[in-house]
Order: sequence, then structure tokens, then C-alpha cells
Amino acid sequence: MYDLIVAGGGAAGMMAAGVAAKKGKKVLLLEKNEQLGKKLLITGKGRCNLTNNCEVEEIINNFPGNGKFLYSSLYSFSNWQVRDFFSQLGVETKVERGGRVFPTSDSARDVVEALKRFIVDNGVEVKLKEAVEELIVVNGVIKGVKTSKSSYNGDNLLLAVGGAAYPTTGSAGDGYWLARKVGHNIIQTRPSLVPLEIAEEWVMELQGLNLRNVTVTLTIAGEEVAEEFGEMLFTHFGVSGPIILTLSRQVANNLNQELKLKINLKPALSIEQLDKRLQRDFAKYSRKQFKNSLGDLLPKGLIPVIINLSSIPEDKFVNQITREERRELLKLLTGLELTITGTKGFRRAIVTAGGVDTEEIDPGTLESKLVEGLYFAGELVDIDAYTGGFNLQAAFSMGYVVGNQV
Repeated sequence: MYDLIVAGGGAAGMMAAGVAAKKGKKVLLLEKNEQLGKKLLITGKGRCNLTNNCEVEEIINNFPGNGKFLYSSLYSFSNWQVRDFFSQLGVETKVERGGRVFPTSDSARDVVEALKRFIVDNGVEVKLKEAVEELIVVNGVIKGVKTSKSSYNGDNLLLAVGGAAYPTTGSAGDGYWLARKVGHNIIQTRPSLVPLEIAEEWVMELQGLNLRNVTVTLTIAGEEVAEEFGEMLFTHFGVSGPIILTLSRQVANNLNQELKLKINLKPALSIEQLDKRLQRDFAKYSRKQFKNSLGDLLPKGLIPVIINLSSIPEDKFVNQITREERRELLKLLTGLELTITGTKGFRRAIVTAGGVDTEEIDPGTLESKLVEGLYFAGELVDIDAYTGGFNLQAAFSMGYVVGNQV
């Protein structure tokens, strides 16, 4: 008989298991994969963006998906406490651009190994390659679980099996089915923080090009709905990078409409200022061909694409470029347009939007309002944030709350 059974050996699951066991509770952790923390190992491109260094209120503001639901969890175990927690486990952290917090070693494996030590040292019983297949509920009360190998009895159960993003890490949506089977409503799931597919074929010519300090505007059915400033990346299928991932949530919600991105390559300059800058460059290279005049203004790899889209012949001498041609070039530099055809789906999404309805979960305890002794944490719940360490912070905070609750 266990005091707590945890389904899912990710950030939320390991935190909850370790916290409960440290209090002297008898805890069983079940993980369907052959190892713990499989998704954690690939977060932050293998560096693990643990949390963010901003104020708690700002963390909540970075959750377009039900941020207010997390008030109690985030104040119970804040980002400062997460950093202290890992420091005590021997994992020192550092702050990078945008307040992103990483282990000083730049190794996600150090984070996973620290969490594994935390649960093992506190006596958590761990069973790998064992998936939960059924929740045992009697008269509205959790009594245990059935797995692919056995049955286990317990007074409390935490479902922290992840969402549907990156299914190769084990997040195959099992939790939604388990929660629905015991009466919970599942808000429709869709990929979030996901790269976008683009129609324009010239995008492939820019594969690997990283643009910094640009502004990207998302339009839906011709209406500007969101704008982000920062860094983006061209890929063989379209675009990715921090600001694209942030905009992708609204894209995934509106795939049945006309979707476009407009890139302002020089957002620090007004049209008038950029025009003057262009005129200075054209004066400097007045006797050169157009194709040799943009090196001071644009990354080398982008120049052939801009020249082709501008309709100005590449071999035209700069001193022959007309005022109208220059104005069209300005429009291109401040509104390079891309047509979105789709997202890369759950297979490439960092997180899942949607999940177990927060209206059916007590925000203070994370216990189900429908089944006594059943708790939810992490991506399985209908919460999702932008990039920057916010999603992992939520997982750690929620796991901590459940671990203290039982």
C-alpha cells in the first residue's frame, strides 16, 4: 500500500515523488520509458532551460494558457526556490538573455541525474518500462492503478505523464485517455511552441540563416493579431526560433484561415531613417551593380533572395535605380512576407496546449474535484507558456505542491 503513486518520471513526477518521500511517505514512481527524464534531456537543445529569473507575476503573464491557475503553485515553490533546490543538489545555475536560467554546466543530463539522486536518496521505489493502463476508482475515490505488468494499491495518485508533444519521449497522450475515463473533460489539444511550415520556395535557400533583432507580425485573414521582436531561424521547411515559437500558438488555433508572417528586417529604423540609410549605401556603391550594394545592410545569405524578390535586375548599376524601385525595396525590407501552410505538429512541438480542464482541478492542491486522491501536474493539464523556462517552472512547482499535499 503506497501513500502516493506517481505516473510519469518527468519534471513534475520526480519532484512530487521526491518531496513526498522526503516527508516519510511511501512512494512508487512508474515510468513507461526505459529511463527517467527522457524529455528533460532534450529541453533547451540539451541544455535544459530550468526556469526564468523574472518575478513570479511575470511568469504567470507568460502563460497564455490559464496562467492564473498557477498562482498558488508558483508562490508555493517559486523560481528562486527552484534554483536553490538544484543548488543544494549540486547543480549551480546561470542567467542568460531574456532571464533564461540554465545549469552552469549547460548539461540537461546534470539536471536529470540530480533529480534521480533526489528520489533515490529519499527512498522512492522506481519501476521503469511500466505504463499505467487503468486507474482504480471505487465510489469516487482513488484506490490504485493497473499497469502493463501489475496492479498497485495507493491512497493518492499523481498523473504527470506529459502531453502529446514529442511523442518519441513517451508523451503519447495516454494521460488524456486515463483522465477522460474517470470523468474528466479534456480541452482540445493542439501543438504549441512549434516550428511553422512556409509555402514560399525561396525559404529553402535560407536554411540555417539566423536573424536577430527582427520584428515578425502574424496576420490572420489579413488582420494583424500579434507581433514579436527577437530572433528567428530559417529551416528547410519554413521558420523556427524563439519569436516564431511564441507566435505558433495562435497559428495552431487558426489553421483554417489565411495566415501570413511579415518580417521587418530593420525594426530599429523608421521608414524615413531606413530610406536615408539606403540612400547612403547607394551613394557609397553608386558605380557598383545592385547585387554588390547590400552587403552593409543585410546578411550575405539573404541578399540574393531580397534581390530576386525586389524585381530590380541584379546587374543594374546602383546609380540607375529609380526612386520607385528604392521605395519597393524599402517595403520588402520592412515587410518580407511569408505564407504559413501549417505547423510541424506534435512531433516537433515543445509543449501541448489544451489538456485536463483546470475547472475540474483544485488550484491550491491540484487534486481532482471529481475523484478523491487523484492529482494532476505538468503538461497534461490545460496550461502552456511561451519559451523561456516557464513550462518547466510550472512542472516543478506543481510537482512540489502535490508532493507536499499527500
